[in-house]
Amino acid sequence: MGIEIERKFTVSTAPENLQEYPVHEIEQGYLNVSPAIRVRRQDDKYIMTYKGEKSRVEGEIGQVEYNMPLDAQSYEHMAAKADGIVIRKKRYLVPLNSDAYTSEYLSRRPEIAEMLAEGKIKIELDVFSSPADIGMLAEVEFPDEDSARNYKKADWFDEDVTGNIRYSNAQMSRGQ
Repeated sequence: MGIEIERKFTVSTAPENLQEYPVHEIEQGYLNVSPAIRVRRQDDKYIMTYKGEKSRVEGEIGQVEYNMPLDAQSYEHMAAKADGIVIRKKRYLVPLNSDAYTSEYLSRRPEIAEMLAEGKIKIELDVFSSPADIGMLAEVEFPDEDSARNYKKADWFDEDVTGNIRYSNAQMSRGQ
């Protein structure tokens, strides 16, 4: 079990050198939307995920997440039972923007500076394809809520849609 702490942004224009970054082919279907029970194929790995409800506490970002490995046959069996459409997307792993944090913040949080230097915090840019061809969304997963709150979005991000149900993959799988 873990707590997923992330922020999500709309994107109208991808970074220029997108093809230079690592990319994953992802396909995922939802067996249930609330709470989210998802099966996913990422390249040649298969997983089932349970995501609990988002925190209802004012100002908290995280949610509980459990992951369980699957084999290909189990994934195919469950994906065929998906409630709604199966989402397909390419996920590009883009380095975090260099101005993500102020130097003052990084001096107070040397562990975050170290994570940045080691490339442990990345932008995950999802480019969706049919049938959920909604364009692009960017997510950044953080080690804690403080680093999430202090993050300055990349200049190629548009609106911060963190917590907006309309931009949840589970909701998109329902065709809404």
